[in-house]
Amino acid sequence: VDGIETVLATNHLAPFLVTNLLLATLKASAPSRIVTVSSGGQAMARLNLDDLQSSRSYSEIAAYNQTKLLNLMFTYELARRLEGTGVTANAVEPGFVRTNMKVPFPFSFFSFMRVPVEKGALPTVHVATSPALDGVSGKFFSKSGVEIKSAKISYDEDAARRLWLISAELTHLPAETPRRT
Repeated sequence: VDGIETVLATNHLAPFLVTNLLLATLKASAPSRIVTVSSGGQAMARLNLDDLQSSRSYSEIAAYNQTKLLNLMFTYELARRLEGTGVTANAVEPGFVRTNMKVPFPFSFFSFMRVPVEKGALPTVHVATSPALDGVSGKFFSKSGVEIKSAKISYDEDAARRLWLISAELTHLPAETPRRT
């Protein structure tokens, strides 16, 4: 997609771009919530900020896992940047969901475990609408709505800031948006 590896473009850069393009409106209509969909695959990811497009060595599953880690790093950095604005940013892991999207091996082997889209959407809807999560930001939730931990590297603020700059460059956005500290 425009010279960008497809999994990276679809899973990370598209949500990064759309979210950033909507930020002014989200802030103006606060309180509002941003929910990013990640995956348990993030725990198996190997972060390589010097080769986000996996040009040196490509594996579809490794690319997928890395983008789901990037989703979390983006969400945590976004939450830091949005502190005090009335806009929250959280991530959710909805589990195996039966969609029309291609499922890479080895996940395709477990297709019988996938839930219908209607059920798979519930964790995201919960994080987006639950009154219990009013004001909660920078968290990762399981398919059952419980806060969970993500891969240790996902909490690295320096790596997240670097990812933000790389993502902004790849999506032709300004290099920096205001960051509250």
